[in-house]
Amino acid sequence: MHASNSAQSLWQTLPRPIIGLAPMNGVTDHPFRHIQKKYGDPMVVYTEFTNAEGICNGAATLLQDFLYDESQRPIVAQIYGRTPAYFRQTAVVLCQLGFDGIDINMGCPADKVALRGSGAGLIRTPELAQEIVAAVKTGVQDWCNGQTVRDCPDLPENIVSEVEARQQALPPAFQQRRSIPVSVKTRIGYEEPQVGEWIPRLLESAPAAIGIHGRTLVQRYAGQADWDAIGLAVELAQDSPTLILGNGDVTSLAAGRQRAADFGVDGVLIGRASYGNPFLFNEATTHQHHAPNAAPEDNFRLLDIALEHARFYESSLRHYPRNHFPSMRKHLGWYAHGVPGARFLRREFAKATCAADVAHILEHYFTLRTPWLEQPALSTA
Repeated sequence: MHASNSAQSLWQTLPRPIIGLAPMNGVTDHPFRHIQKKYGDPMVVYTEFTNAEGICNGAATLLQDFLYDESQRPIVAQIYGRTPAYFRQTAVVLCQLGFDGIDINMGCPADKVALRGSGAGLIRTPELAQEIVAAVKTGVQDWCNGQTVRDCPDLPENIVSEVEARQQALPPAFQQRRSIPVSVKTRIGYEEPQVGEWIPRLLESAPAAIGIHGRTLVQRYAGQADWDAIGLAVELAQDSPTLILGNGDVTSLAAGRQRAADFGVDGVLIGRASYGNPFLFNEATTHQHHAPNAAPEDNFRLLDIALEHARFYESSLRHYPRNHFPSMRKHLGWYAHGVPGARFLRREFAKATCAADVAHILEHYFTLRTPWLEQPALSTA
């Protein structure tokens, strides 16, 4: 079996500017991506970030983060950690699972990640960051050279057998050996912007793309994203084949395109604006929902999709070791934003334990639909 030489094909063949769904822990899971692709179709999507050390230590529950369906392509798996050997072996896992790319998280600001030297903590250890990029590239090459998860010394049998089973379920084209691209998602600095020092170190490793959130680790998500710093990264990369993707405070497709035009990025990743908005990436309908002047019927449609999302989420729970349905509640609350009677919906959604509960709540809500429309003040609840 020969490997196809397509490591750059994912990023190089996407139209410009690339407008994708940013990876977000606790948000961009399999059901969320499914709904976003069905109603909005972002050009590229990412999984939630998953710990490479955990995979190599046999935490099979982490494999649930790598669930996806064919409608979600092109799909990039994001991983994090600080041990190059584990990254190399996890790269083989992801190749065998049929992903279209691998992204290394160097931007998570959470204490439990960054203070352990992973995520945005890698900004302080650029040499290790470079080693990790090289390790993932080596893992992809291992796969192309004929290795499988059974050749990875640290992968336990429970991981190996699950990966092999999932590979067999892939379409034939994605069971083949493909050289997939390696990218990085990071921030503009640790305590202060340090694009001039940090980004060149990443560029030396020649990732296919670098996604840059326009805040430092210390800022987390406070304040405004510094797009001038992202623009500086574009200048630094102008003689490099590495693409630069900007991220931070982009609220719509139009805003994303404007950012790309203003700062010269190859693309934009949109994150929080997608909460409860499956039409964000849909050119035809994005302006009709969650808007102050939106027709009630437009926002009510979101509630139908909320139920669809809940049912799809519930159907995916068979892959999970325990009932994770409460994790769906935040999505339900986001769908209710701007809808008449939002306070009632959020209160009831917070109690839901299954999709049937959501259906019952919405049945009751739509029974009271006329009163909600007669009391517009409730829409600001």
